[in-house]
Amino acid sequence: MPELRERAAELDALDELAKLREQFVLDEVVYLDGNSLGALPVGVPGRVDDVVRRQWGELRIRSWEESGWWTAPERIGDRIAPLVGAAPGQIVVGDSTSVNVFKALVGAVRLAGEGRDGRNEILVDATTFPTDGYIAASVARLTGCELRPLEPAEVPGAVGPRTAAVLLNHVDYRTGRLHDLPSLTSAIHDAGALAVWDLCHSAGALPVGLDEHGVDLAVGCTYKYLNGGPGSPAYLYVRGDLQDRFDSPLPGWNSHADPFGMSPSYAPAPGALRGRVGTPDILSMLALEAALEVWEDVSIDAVRAKSLALTDFFLECVGAYVTGGRVESITPSAHAERGSQVALRCPDAGEVMKRLIERGVVGDFRHPDVLRFGFTPLYVGFGDVERAARVLGETLG
Repeated sequence: MPELRERAAELDALDELAKLREQFVLDEVVYLDGNSLGALPVGVPGRVDDVVRRQWGELRIRSWEESGWWTAPERIGDRIAPLVGAAPGQIVVGDSTSVNVFKALVGAVRLAGEGRDGRNEILVDATTFPTDGYIAASVARLTGCELRPLEPAEVPGAVGPRTAAVLLNHVDYRTGRLHDLPSLTSAIHDAGALAVWDLCHSAGALPVGLDEHGVDLAVGCTYKYLNGGPGSPAYLYVRGDLQDRFDSPLPGWNSHADPFGMSPSYAPAPGALRGRVGTPDILSMLALEAALEVWEDVSIDAVRAKSLALTDFFLECVGAYVTGGRVESITPSAHAERGSQVALRCPDAGEVMKRLIERGVVGDFRHPDVLRFGFTPLYVGFGDVERAARVLGETLG
């Protein structure tokens, strides 16, 4: 429909974030899978080349100090902090999301048990990404807690005097539903429990407000909306006033107060540093640091506004181009309940996504019947959105 293409061009012309697209390595493909793997920022290859050839190849062991390798986990954590609404000194980067979920949840149970009897229950989001559920089940076994899976909306009525910690996803990875972090955190605190949030599908796409809303602990990956690259290290947030009591279940030498003292007994480092474990994965860590430079002077509120505009326009275009009844959106229409993706239920979704990819529109498929499209405002434009919906309509016939 010509009018939709014209509107897309007009919206792109008015987009204050459009200039950021040139900071990414992109081609003619419409890339709507940044909620699984973000695009490559143009500054990363050169930085990685320098890390490998000069810092490692020439300076070698000296780079731990001279190139800042040793302080990278907390330095990069401070670069992520503004994107999730955290003050400096509360985020450390390293390990995978799964490992950080383990650290955060065990740490939360231990904090909840300080001087309080009967805190022997963990609530977990029943709709969570599977690894969070697996880790939560293991933590329950290790700590002697009962695990109760439930829908996030059920938390206020379920959390109580037995609850030690609640693990929730900020955005549902399948449907794109945004859960109410402020009110759920408040309900958890009212019951005397600790709130642990997984930010994998929200950090870099929308405001989080960790400090503002008093979140206790949080984790997130960096290879989605933060564009850190495949397998880039995750991060752990520990609220400042909890740090001196945070008892990590993985007390590695990197989190020791005197790591080079080689003491046989463990003494935790101060602050967020006690969230470190072993030797940092420097190559991927510094690739992430380079990727985060694209966020310089970018407002997360502007990113959120564009995200909502993109998803609104996509749903409008799908309604115009796709024959009625062929797909059904399972992503909430209300802005307050929507992340930065649109999930469409389609009976033959797996085959449809294959055909879309063949035609230059890349999203992904979630079993059994969900087409998932992620909208990364830093490099996705309204023209991309219109084209994706038009090709979807043509593919479905």
